[in-house]
Amino acid sequence: MTAALNPETFDTAEAEAFASRCGDMIDAGAAAVMMAIGHRTGLFNIMATLPPSSSETIAREAGLAERYVREWLAVMVVSRVVAYDPRQVAYHLPEEHAASLTRDGVLGNLAVYAQNISLLGQMQERLLTCFKTGEGLSYQDYPCFHQIMSEDSGQTVTAQLFDTVLPLVEGITQRLESGIDVLDAGCARGSALLAMAARFPNSRFVGYDLCADAIEFANRQALVARLRNISFETRDLSDYDERGRFDLITSFDAVHDQKDPQQLILSLHRALKPGGVYLMQDIGGSAHLENNMDFPMATLLYAISCAHCTPVSLGQGGLGLGTMWGWETAEAMLRSAGFTRVDRHVLPHDPMNVWFVAS
Repeated sequence: MTAALNPETFDTAEAEAFASRCGDMIDAGAAAVMMAIGHRTGLFNIMATLPPSSSETIAREAGLAERYVREWLAVMVVSRVVAYDPRQVAYHLPEEHAASLTRDGVLGNLAVYAQNISLLGQMQERLLTCFKTGEGLSYQDYPCFHQIMSEDSGQTVTAQLFDTVLPLVEGITQRLESGIDVLDAGCARGSALLAMAARFPNSRFVGYDLCADAIEFANRQALVARLRNISFETRDLSDYDERGRFDLITSFDAVHDQKDPQQLILSLHRALKPGGVYLMQDIGGSAHLENNMDFPMATLLYAISCAHCTPVSLGQGGLGLGTMWGWETAEAMLRSAGFTRVDRHVLPHDPMNVWFVAS
């Protein structure tokens, strides 16, 4: 039963508008979970190839149970993702929607990020304990984490690597073609490094990551691709200390949830040869909350920070800076580490991330 509103103590219209917005957020969250299922099952990709079709046809083409597909389609219809013709009882994924929901969508696959909503739900009980104890978590506590991050990196980094990302570093393509030593610090499943190793056979590539399952996956991929100029190693970068070994070091969305980001950047600076370059990508939000009110997907990013990046850092005994540690913080740490030139880039197609070239 809803309590009566007292217009003398607050704005009734504003209260009702906020309640409506809360309902919209909950409704959108449910759609996002179902969107992730559409991605994982391949339903979006199947529907993108079909004319308006029945649920039976869609289920048969996807190799799935029709009753579940039909109920999923109902969610997608009422959330205005899938078009529905009640006269023909036919469902259709418009091309304009497929552009951001399929694995080769020209606008990028936003369904990849919808998976984070499901992951947040799965972590709720563990996170409630963290709220009470102040303790952290480990990467192994998160189901499907590396799969989600690999898909994210695949479209944010790897797909843009040769045309957009590497050209940020002046002359690096020519150096890679001639042959240099490259490290990817926090490489996860190694998507970007594998692509570079295949493209530049004269260069030598090394990937380090804390998570053994990710490194095992990366090594399998290297074997399948028969790449002999690349190696991956499970390594805790909190005690990393190599001197003057690499010409290029990269890290893609890997620094902010480290135990000690400043110490890591210092160690990466020491690991570079004279004239070496560090290419670092991270979330491009500001360190100041008030500056992020209109930042793309800020709510999702803060939620991921609360449920993943902060607990993972705290679980290592770290500072727990979080996902939205801020480009200002990152730039200050790079300069403090001794980099004499730090160039910051925001790419037109990717306003969510920031790219630093530090030399």
